[in-house]
Amino acid sequence: MSALFQPYTLKDITLRNRIAVPPMCQYLAVDGQVNDWHLSHYAGMARGGAGLVIVEATAVAPEGRITPGCAGIWNDDLAQAFVPIVKAIKAAGSVPGIQIAHAGRKASANRPWEGDDHIAEDDARGWQTIAPSAIAFGRGLAKVPRAMDLDDIARVQQNFVDAAVRALEVGFEWLELHFAHGYLAQSFFSAHSNQRDDIYGGSVENRSRFLLDTLKAVRAVWPEHLPLTIRFGVLEFDGRDEQTLLESIALVRQFKDAGMDMLSVSVGFTIPDTTIPWGPAFMGPIAERVRREAGVPVSSAWGFGTPAIAERVVKEEQLDLVMVGKAHLANPHWAYFAAKELGVERASWVMPAPYAHWLERY
Repeated sequence: MSALFQPYTLKDITLRNRIAVPPMCQYLAVDGQVNDWHLSHYAGMARGGAGLVIVEATAVAPEGRITPGCAGIWNDDLAQAFVPIVKAIKAAGSVPGIQIAHAGRKASANRPWEGDDHIAEDDARGWQTIAPSAIAFGRGLAKVPRAMDLDDIARVQQNFVDAAVRALEVGFEWLELHFAHGYLAQSFFSAHSNQRDDIYGGSVENRSRFLLDTLKAVRAVWPEHLPLTIRFGVLEFDGRDEQTLLESIALVRQFKDAGMDMLSVSVGFTIPDTTIPWGPAFMGPIAERVRREAGVPVSSAWGFGTPAIAERVVKEEQLDLVMVGKAHLANPHWAYFAAKELGVERASWVMPAPYAHWLERY
């Protein structure tokens, strides 16, 4: 029996299988508002049979968008635009999740196909970025951010809380905090980007403070019976990975104590000049170590889009859930074809009943 196609329960939510569509930015929102493109996109992902569909990184504040085309949830009107998407995901049998985020110093960027660099200073589409310290990311993202003061920190944390409340009100059942990929929270944790000399900088305990305080604040408003997860970069591939990984695992244990239900294990991407060993399931052993040493359920992305690999990492308990991104973009019905390849009996019933009926009958 396939491990990948066993149901998975976290809190009061049961997924029909261990396959999740991770957040993948579409860069097609208008002033933060999602539209018909997003409805079509996410409905298609859900119809394909994945157990969980997580909506792309959604900014908790206007300056938290990566690009002008990124989705937002900083007011009620923006939140209400997600209602049809949530309903479509549920109607297809998947659980609707959302990732809320703040891009920090990587914000105010052009869309990837328009340069993937910072918007020019004289371009009215851009805005002032903020970060723990006034240090630019580098390369094309060379804009120097404004160092956040304590009022900024309190405001952004409240933005996360408000976003979580709105996400709940419009029907999302799975919440992920984006604490990875060199965005705001990750840049507080990393010594590469955080050179503060107050309670939010210096020691690893201080550099962890923004992440922990934000988690605790969101935990206070997000229902205990629904999953609250975090995507976090546990290492950088910068030559000091063992030390970073040990620090990260210690922080993940604190996440667990503060109410996190699952960790999506990722890379920090806090600095541009690293050598990442891209390859099939390269994050699997790292995720398994976090799972074992921190005692938390884990998921991960990056290189799990081959059915046999996805099956193996679940069966060997490296991952509890497999995040399949690019493969779903190439084939929204990836789950169905994975089931067929893995020899799942009546593989078509991975999909909604009308699809399964036609695939089985003719």
